[in-house]
Amino acid sequence: MVRKLLPLLHGSGSGVSVTLSLYISRVFSLFAVAMIAALTGLVSLFDFIDLLRRVATKPDVPTSLVTEIAGLHVPYFMIMIMPFGILLGGIVCFWRLTRSSELIVARAAGISAWQFLAAPLACAILMGLFGTLALSPLSSAMFRKAELLDEAYLKTGGGPLSLNGGALWLRQLDDSESGKGVAILHARRVLMHDHHLRINDISIFRLNGRDQMVVRIEAPRGELVRGAWKLEDAASVRPNHLPLHIGEYYLPTNLTLTRVEQSFASPDTLSVWSLPGFIHLLERSGFSSIRHRLHFQTLLALPILCGTMALVSAGFSMRPTRRGGVARMLGSGIAAGFALFTISKVAAQFGESGALPPVMAAWAPTVAGLCLAVALLLHLEDG
Repeated sequence: MVRKLLPLLHGSGSGVSVTLSLYISRVFSLFAVAMIAALTGLVSLFDFIDLLRRVATKPDVPTSLVTEIAGLHVPYFMIMIMPFGILLGGIVCFWRLTRSSELIVARAAGISAWQFLAAPLACAILMGLFGTLALSPLSSAMFRKAELLDEAYLKTGGGPLSLNGGALWLRQLDDSESGKGVAILHARRVLMHDHHLRINDISIFRLNGRDQMVVRIEAPRGELVRGAWKLEDAASVRPNHLPLHIGEYYLPTNLTLTRVEQSFASPDTLSVWSLPGFIHLLERSGFSSIRHRLHFQTLLALPILCGTMALVSAGFSMRPTRRGGVARMLGSGIAAGFALFTISKVAAQFGESGALPPVMAAWAPTVAGLCLAVALLLHLEDG
């Protein structure tokens, strides 16, 4: 109410705007956190129902396991929901403050909207930083565990290494025999057994720095051991030479079984702290890193996106109620949030396909939303 705000306006100078900003940021944070929690709970409920549907034909899977998987998904959903929860929470917050005339009195007292929006904006950015730096590691660990449980009890496939018909293509740097070249490994069949990765029908092409083949290695079977691919009963074929049987053959590699599995798994199973090193490893090992680079840039853009949503909510909900059209303005704010969310998902699909660079796919929707929010506030405050 206005009577709650009047004591805050006694005095003058920056102290008033600071006190008012802290008051608005407290209200904003409460509504934003409540909205994030409510939306996360709603999405988690639908996820739980979907898991129950999937286990309907599996009587040996207990309900407690379904509950555990759904609970492990909660931090992941919270990160996904956070920008939109901040948007809805901000709309409700600023609309209530405007309806109770608190913001109108503050602006009539000479306090600019840019002054009392600084603290809510900082709160939204801090929420995004919390999601990127603290919640992301927790989410990745729990999401990875949920994927393992899902793979073991709910899916019937052969796991992530069953992609591409069970075949494996691998390109990695090769400095041992062909100088600064590359080695291309192709296995027609990949098997996982007792935490060992075995490959069959193997061909290795070792190329020099000028992409000229130095030697081709053929082997009927092999496995991934510590620091190398171990091939059994291998034979080498060099240009203008007869095939030569060499028996056991070791191709050095930086890969481990865990890293091979992670390269096929969802990037959501890796935290923001481990993504840069893993992206570098993927590029050295010949795996595509587009999905991981896109996910990394999306996590980096999350704080700015949360701040953008706070500004968008203010721009659409601070219109005085006496002017009318409040419902249309609030609906426009929600529609703008949905549009920004949809655009970000479409841009992410373009990024995963390689049509857009990962940096542009992650940051372009955020920058576009920020420009929209600033334009709205400029029109509201100075127009």
